[in-house]
Amino acid sequence: MSETGDTAVLLVTCPDARGIVAALAQTLAGHGANILDADQHTDPEAGSFFQRIRFDMRELHTDRATLERAVGEVAERFSMDLRLAGEAVPKRVALMVSKFDHCLWDLLLRHRAGELRCEIPLIISNHPDLRFVAEQFEVPYHVLPITKATKAEQEAKEIELLQSNGIDLVVLARYMQVLTGDFISHFPQRIINIHHSFLPAFMGGRPYHQARERGVKLIGATAHYATTDLDEGPIIEQSVIRTSHRDTVGDLVRKGRDVERDVLARAVRWHLEDRIVVYGNKTVVFE
Repeated sequence: MSETGDTAVLLVTCPDARGIVAALAQTLAGHGANILDADQHTDPEAGSFFQRIRFDMRELHTDRATLERAVGEVAERFSMDLRLAGEAVPKRVALMVSKFDHCLWDLLLRHRAGELRCEIPLIISNHPDLRFVAEQFEVPYHVLPITKATKAEQEAKEIELLQSNGIDLVVLARYMQVLTGDFISHFPQRIINIHHSFLPAFMGGRPYHQARERGVKLIGATAHYATTDLDEGPIIEQSVIRTSHRDTVGDLVRKGRDVERDVLARAVRWHLEDRIVVYGNKTVVFE
């Protein structure tokens, strides 16, 4: 198996047509790239084709720039949207959190254990409560309190922090603030939120209370890309857990936090590994 420094991932979206797979494979092979794995999907209703190719570049006959131009020619021929990402440099991830700590602990522990291949240069919060968590992992912790009157000013500071740290992905690890359109526009399809319900059920606040009142037998969690439409962004991952008529709201919260941790971690890992393609308000997630 090749080391990540020698590999790259190609993500492709285009109108479905004959010859796409062959054209990409021949182009990569013709330049000396060795395909390690490939997965594809066709949406017949949308007439769209999607593919993820991971390949080894150790025996390229040409340089990477020449390979990129060749792939670009194929993309032009088939009207492709594509993303070519080398795996040598880990993505830089910022965590944003308020007072709930379960997702923060989980992501930091998984990162320490090597499950999430990335760098975490900072944590941003609107409360000081979880600074002690950041200190245990030696991650800088920035507190930017937000009120209705200061929201625009504080978001501008957050954006400046994220950009100055070269952040590739923003993870809302139970960050209990609604982001403005201006904030989201700076990081399109690069903000992952965890919502504590199985969307589209129980959008907005207090979903566990809503679930208890409705008497549902399953509760869940949803990781999705943040958009200007609250809790309606493209869904990346979901999961559920059974509940009982005996469960209190506290029981639902406790059960739900287990699901939230797992769902968010999977979504973050898939983004870091370039396994997600967004189209319309949906995603294709390559396993």
